[in-house]
Amino acid sequence: MKIAIIGAGPIGCYTAYLLSKSGHHVEIYEEHPQIGNPIQCTGLLTPDFDQFNFDMSSFLVNTFEELTINSKNNSVKIKQKEYLVCRTKFDQFFGNMAKDSGVKIFLSHSFIRKEGSELIIKDLISKTEKRVTPDIVIASDGPLSKVAKSYGFFNISRKNYFGIQAVVEGDFKGAKYEVFFGEKVCPDLFAWVVPESDNQARVGLASKSNSKFLFDNFIKKHNFKIIHLQAGTIPIYSPKQILKFNNCYLVGDSAGQVKATTLGGLVPGLCSAKVLVDCINKGENYKKKSFFIRLKLYLHLQIHKILEKFTDKDWDLLLSLFQAKRVKRVLGRFTRDNPIPLALNLVIVEPRLLYFVIFLFKRKKIT
Repeated sequence: MKIAIIGAGPIGCYTAYLLSKSGHHVEIYEEHPQIGNPIQCTGLLTPDFDQFNFDMSSFLVNTFEELTINSKNNSVKIKQKEYLVCRTKFDQFFGNMAKDSGVKIFLSHSFIRKEGSELIIKDLISKTEKRVTPDIVIASDGPLSKVAKSYGFFNISRKNYFGIQAVVEGDFKGAKYEVFFGEKVCPDLFAWVVPESDNQARVGLASKSNSKFLFDNFIKKHNFKIIHLQAGTIPIYSPKQILKFNNCYLVGDSAGQVKATTLGGLVPGLCSAKVLVDCINKGENYKKKSFFIRLKLYLHLQIHKILEKFTDKDWDLLLSLFQAKRVKRVLGRFTRDNPIPLALNLVIVEPRLLYFVIFLFKRKKIT
């Protein structure tokens, strides 16, 4: 089949690679002149990324062994492995995979609109338009996906976060990164400090509103010197999101396949790409076959709805429970990409966490 993918991010390119390896004729259309730019992601990966068995040498920046979680009056250190990648090189790694498998990638080519079964694509260099008639269209063009809008996928209320991040100078010695929770830090999510080296880090936060104000306050409080800024829109997962309509599929950020608790979408997006390709090859139902991915994302969403209501007192209490060695062992053993075993094991080793589980299901504010 002839398949057109809009968007040359890592999810789109990985989908294209798998489809090409399956014998399909695949073309990718990317509006930017270079794969991997602009950067709109921190680039943190859990060890769940190891399941793909990729050679990380070309894009790995740092490896962490410890996470520090901070609230207003408390702090806890957890042994937890994480990878930090260069997003430009990471994206280009997947772009090269796709090209090497026979995928044709058209840079500076923007999706304009759909007319019947045809896609109108504009060459941003020559300023000319061409018509493409694929058997299948895959939208991988981000949370504000023009393809999804054109095909009517935005018939639900889609919500987004606005993230701001800066590469900053400072003292960041030690193989650890930090997150900061608090009503004045970032009331509906958190701020992060992720070192690239001993003297440089990626610092940012994301919020549904007031991102710039909160970010400026955080930078000022920690006296960071900004080297350059990055910003981007991050989707919030919706279980109501339709994933296929007619001959068009959504994957990655276009489908909102992002963990609501952390706004990470690389691992669930890559996993969804594998499911999507398998469904296309076998003629199976994409939504049904992605059930376990959607279940994990749904649980992240429910947890997030509770956490964004937390007060400083609530965060202090939760972190005090996390101080127990048995709890730290569980937090170090299970990654955030696997919320179900993580939650179950936490409750087993620390029954007092049921207080928060009850709060989760009742959705009432802790007092």
